[in-house]
Amino acid sequence: MGKTTLAAKVVARLNALWRDSSPGLASEPGIATFLPMDGYHLTRAQLDAMPDPCTAHARRGAAFTFDAPAFLHLVQKLREPICPETGTLYAPSFDHAVKDPVANDIPIAASSRIVVMEGLYLSLGTGAPEWKDAALLMDELWFVEVSEQKAKQRLVKRHVASGISPDEESAALRAEENDLVNGRQIVQGRLEVHELVSSQEDGSWAPEVQGIDRERDA
Repeated sequence: MGKTTLAAKVVARLNALWRDSSPGLASEPGIATFLPMDGYHLTRAQLDAMPDPCTAHARRGAAFTFDAPAFLHLVQKLREPICPETGTLYAPSFDHAVKDPVANDIPIAASSRIVVMEGLYLSLGTGAPEWKDAALLMDELWFVEVSEQKAKQRLVKRHVASGISPDEESAALRAEENDLVNGRQIVQGRLEVHELVSSQEDGSWAPEVQGIDRERDA
């Protein structure tokens, strides 16, 4: 169980409890929305325009390869009071097939009362000031802890499965030179959080997480 699985599980449970308590609204959108921050990756074209594009592409996934100001802007909009004129907000998603964000792809309805965000830098207190500014606007910060060894094992499997790396050897090298470097920055620069969650393997959560994906695609 990682941060994405946990966030999706929390959203699924919140919406299930709401529908159970309000049977007449079972067909309505849930009160909780799942929002990954992957859509705030800088595009490959933006990475190409950086002073050192080779490093930017190699380190894609590091904090400096995200659009922190745009993410902060969304969080600020979400904190504004809801009124009759409040409309749907839209956030970007990330298309792994084209390896770039998709603008305005995730709707956040005005009826949403809880937005569960998921991402690497949501509790980061160092680097670009927008990360800390956004974190301080959150009602709660949860942090999923995992050992570096377990994180590396998962990263190697993920990189090979997604086609990012052709084999486990190159996937392990990418994890060492990029992902684990990012992870150490996150741990060292983390703000105080409300909940620490220990990451555990539990395949029984998969059906509910898949349910979140189906709701989003519907």
